[in-house]
Amino acid sequence: MKERYFIINKPSNMVSQFISSHEVRLLGELDFDFPAGTHAIGRLDSDSEGLLILTTNKKVTRLLFQDKPHERTYLVKVKGVMTEATLQRLKTGVAIPIGRDAIHVSTPCRIDIVNRPDGLFDHPGELPHTVPHTWLLITLTEGKFHQVRKMVGAVKHRCQRLIRVSIEDLELGDLQPGEVKELPEEEFFRLLKIDNYRDK
Repeated sequence: MKERYFIINKPSNMVSQFISSHEVRLLGELDFDFPAGTHAIGRLDSDSEGLLILTTNKKVTRLLFQDKPHERTYLVKVKGVMTEATLQRLKTGVAIPIGRDAIHVSTPCRIDIVNRPDGLFDHPGELPHTVPHTWLLITLTEGKFHQVRKMVGAVKHRCQRLIRVSIEDLELGDLQPGEVKELPEEEFFRLLKIDNYRDK
């Protein structure tokens, strides 16, 4: 059977799975007929938005997460005006809790203060634009549980929105919330910078 590859713009208030024992919005509610065996790679939590990979290929998780670190970029809105000194702290690494009674210092990463992108869809729970806030573009090569939210929280800024916009060269682009795009296999792996995927 030929494997298939998709990206979606996951809306907020939706989990990154097709089946759950809880009363939550599922990927199967999207207006698309996914083939049997489709599953998500690199989940986003319910409140997060943006780029999510779906595929029928069970090898993708291993290829993407075990072979080498890969870059993920997030557009993040935080409450309050972030200073340059605080931005530098985030860039060099901050202590965040992981697991039970464990602390992890985030690895150095790229972070820039940016303007709210033109045409960005509104979020129903977002505070008015007049409330002081800062938009950040954060690129990480590690993915601890709720890492971005914990990082900005560690420097006293509450995360209001978190949108994953790219994984390596695979970009969200102009996909609207809930939209699905299918990619050819070769393009999919090229954009994720995974070589010799047929041999692995």
